[in-house]
Amino acid sequence: MKSKDKKNKKKYDLEERTARFAENVIDFVKTLPDNAINRPLITQIVKASSSIGANYNEADAAESKKDFKHKIGICRKESKESRHFLRLIGRANPERINECRNLWREVHEFVLIFSAIFRH
Repeated sequence: MKSKDKKNKKKYDLEERTARFAENVIDFVKTLPDNAINRPLITQIVKASSSIGANYNEADAAESKKDFKHKIGICRKESKESRHFLRLIGRANPERINECRNLWREVHEFVLIFSAIFRH
């Protein structure tokens, strides 16, 4: 497989993409100030963002169509929750808004992807 093909495959590999998103969130929140506002927001965004990939892996190993749809629904829900907490982190840390926006865009794509999968 050519290097360009591998790169494209990774771009569309949801298992890899959701894991990379959670890693990027972790790397980002490690750089935020430790204060009373950020602490609970960081906890929530780490839980929600890491849950997307975990539930996608469970969906991939689903035992039935119903189980698959349920897990994809959780992926969508956790994506929306991640989007929400990124918005709040941006509000609490206006100097970091551009980084929040980049992560927000990626998780918004997850919302769209998982919504489309859920509908079918």
